[in-house]
Amino acid sequence: MFENFLPPLNEHNLPYPDTIHPIVVHFVIAMVLFAFLCDIIGYFTKNHRLFEVSWWNMFFATIAIFVAIVFGQIEAGLSLAYDAAESALNLHTLMGWTLSGIITAITGWRYVIRLRDSKTIPVSYLGAGLLLTVLVCFQVYLGDKLVWVYGLHTSPVVEAVKEGIL
Repeated sequence: MFENFLPPLNEHNLPYPDTIHPIVVHFVIAMVLFAFLCDIIGYFTKNHRLFEVSWWNMFFATIAIFVAIVFGQIEAGLSLAYDAAESALNLHTLMGWTLSGIITAITGWRYVIRLRDSKTIPVSYLGAGLLLTVLVCFQVYLGDKLVWVYGLHTSPVVEAVKEGIL
């Protein structure tokens, strides 16, 4: 019924030239990690200007993660995930939604800290930043596994799944 309105899928099994999710998500990864780095350096050097840099990175990371999730959901749905890749894809999806909640909560907490005193940051917030960094690194591992081990959205894997080889 709706097939007539959908664009044709290419050799990556996508309606557009290449995956968009990794492009957007790399901004999120960079902003979250850089925010944590700025907080650590700012805490130990007492350079409160770095806290402002950290705040804005977390603010934009919070917006960008939802854009990354939208494209991630679209591309996961079109990925032709075969049995071996499904568990990693499901965990990556679950972690993405979980990270969106955690990043949003930490950004909200950061906003309250910023309103109260923009020149200091509690050690507990740094602990949350460290935990977030570990979770982001685990999510990166899962995403890398989906591309480099399972080859989702790569032309040879798409072709192999369509031919029934995988």
